Amino acid sequence: MTSAPDVLVADKQRLAVLDGWRGVSIISVLACHLLPLGPTSWGINPTAGPFGMALFFTLSGFLITSNLLHNPSVRSFFIRRACRILPLAYLFVCVSVLLWQRKGWTYALAYGTFSINYLSQYVTPVTSPLWSLCVEVHFYLAVGILVALAGKRGLYVLPAAAAIVTGLRIWKGIPIANATHLRVDEILAGATVALIHANPAMAVFRSRLGRVPAIVLLGLFAICCHPATGPLNYLRPYAASALVAATLWRSSWLGHLMRSRVLKYFADISFALYVIHPLNRVGWFAQGGKYQLYLLKRPIGLALTFLLAHLSTFHYEKWWIERGKRWAKRAESAGANPKLPMAELVLPAAS
Repeated sequence: MTSAPDVLVADKQRLAVLDGWRGVSIISVLACHLLPLGPTSWGINPTAGPFGMALFFTLSGFLITSNLLHNPSVRSFFIRRACRILPLAYLFVCVSVLLWQRKGWTYALAYGTFSINYLSQYVTPVTSPLWSLCVEVHFYLAVGILVALAGKRGLYVLPAAAAIVTGLRIWKGIPIANATHLRVDEILAGATVALIHANPAMAVFRSRLGRVPAIVLLGLFAICCHPATGPLNYLRPYAASALVAATLWRSSWLGHLMRSRVLKYFADISFALYVIHPLNRVGWFAQGGKYQLYLLKRPIGLALTFLLAHLSTFHYEKWWIERGKRWAKRAESAGANPKLPMAELVLPAAS
């Protein structure tokens, strides 16, 4: 689960709706992991998790693909993504796994290579949500290599890749999984929306999807996330993408709601919230009876989580993001002028 890249698009006001969906997604994930939602028999908790993650992946696929369509510089893309993801992810792993839990170098290797969604023996209660970063990073590597080999045209294979991954899930009978090759269709479905969004020939399709009532698409998406709906879970990537796309392509009450400032703030700190929030499920924060846990410790833990996420987003992560942009521009300049002296290619020192 990650923050959005710096995608440059013409209609930024309309794309503000994506921040709202990112805010909804992190709220859904936090609620799933840290709160009791409704009667257990309703299955709201196991629905909220897939609901939030499908939205996150959809947004990631849309924004990453849009960014590469606008700027296909692979070096710039990798630098920006590395500076966005690695500093907080690696810091959290070093503190929580290597120092606090005192795990060995094999754990460091598993997390450092983003392999824990395949190496479940290295997953701990503190780091279990980090599986989604593995899916994200694997997608970044694959799409970056694809663009490096085939240019922007290579992105048009992503819809077919989404269908193949979904077909594989159906063939294996796995409605939901953490392994990249069985989950990445949620990102690829969002990438498909980006391709449709950028193609003038798809204007009629965008208009027709925008006419579908938002409440219908929202209900369909929620149904596709519920564990009791069985085969409908295979449609989860496409239900999520249709919902986000419809609010993006046509003004509606739901799209207006997604532009709220509160959701925008949640979106801004969503990556840090996602990485840090598992600390609420271990140690002192996880001990005690139901009332003590949810009426005392969980509010305290959430308050600390938001404080740490705010500080991380606007101080620690911001520092790295700004330098990532600077280094990416330097890499683009070097690529455009291969005769540039080597001295000019040295990355700028941190100020």
